[in-house]
Amino acid sequence: MSERNVVVAAAQGLHARPAQLFVQAAARQPVPVTIRIGDGAPVNASSILGVLSLGARHGTEVTLSAEGDGAAGALDELAGLLARDLDAEQPA
Repeated sequence: MSERNVVVAAAQGLHARPAQLFVQAAARQPVPVTIRIGDGAPVNASSILGVLSLGARHGTEVTLSAEGDGAAGALDELAGLLARDLDAEQPA
């Protein structure tokens, strides 16, 4: 199993818009991805309710996990997304 730890950079944390962008990206990955805070229970990274339920704020360290072909690439992409301030970026 591959894992990546990343600090949430979004100024307001993983609230509505950043969570939606993250969940959409997770859903496009070739493998299932989970996200958790600390030793908490992991949630499906492609579930908006699961991600919002984490209550991840700016500066919170989260752990992304995935297994299978393409796991490392999926985690790299999702970690890169969380490491950006999605609140400061304009919608495409």
